[in-house]
Parts: sequence; structure tokens; C-alpha cells
Amino acid sequence: MSAHASQPFAQRGTKSDIENGLSFQPKFDGDGLIPAIVTDARTGEVLMFAFMNAHALKLSIDTGIAHFWSRSRAALWKKGEESGNFLNIVEMRTDCDQDVIWVRVEVAGDGRACHTGERSCFYRVIKSSSNADEAAALAVAADACRHD
Repeated sequence: MSAHASQPFAQRGTKSDIENGLSFQPKFDGDGLIPAIVTDARTGEVLMFAFMNAHALKLSIDTGIAHFWSRSRAALWKKGEESGNFLNIVEMRTDCDQDVIWVRVEVAGDGRACHTGERSCFYRVIKSSSNADEAAALAVAADACRHD
């Protein structure tokens, strides 16, 4: 199960409480997960998208280093643990209905947030075809790192 046994956050209240109040009441989905968008705190560049369960969210808040829930491995994941490219949290925000987390970070190590070695996980552009019968294709973005 992806959800942590204890709930470290406030129970969800009324719509007004959630949208206007100052109590953090994150909304996890049926699998106990909440989406997290990660951006570079300095440039605003989108670095990655992942999910957090309650335990990963609490660890991220408590340690200042981004943690996630890996759906493919069904395990807690401390970003940068293997590469040294930890995501040091500068600020975390939630949206109006508290069902998404925005994590603004500084990337430690060599500054690459993607496990492929790219700076951002969003290093490919979707290209449409002029022929309606052809599928869309990908191209490497001009600003991609293109590591060795």
C-alpha cells in the first residue's frame, strides 16, 4: 500500500476551509497519492513530475529534501540518493483545492534532475505531422543537456 499508516495532515474540511483556510489538508487519490510538480526555484524551469504519498510528503516537509512514491517500484524514493542530485526544497505550495503540490527546488550535485542525465525530465518536444495519418513524433529540445 502506498499510503503511510498514520495521517500526519489535517482532515479535509469544507470547501471554504480548503480554499481559503491556512490548514494544510492535502487530497490524496484512491491510491493514497498526490501529484507533485517540481521546478527550479531560480529559473522556474519544470524539472520533473512525480507522486507523493503522505509519508513522502511529510519527509519532504520535515527534511527539506524531496521524497516521492515510486509507483513502478512501489517504494519510497528520496530523489538524488543514488546520483547525488538531491532536490533541496526552497518552497512548497499547494493549489486552491489542495490536490497538487508544487515543489520549488535547487538541484544538488551536477544539477541534473532526470535519471537519464538530462537537467529536466522534459527534454523532448512533441512534433505533429502535417499528414493526419502519421503519428506524432518526438524531437530533442534545443535546450536539452545531451549528456555523454
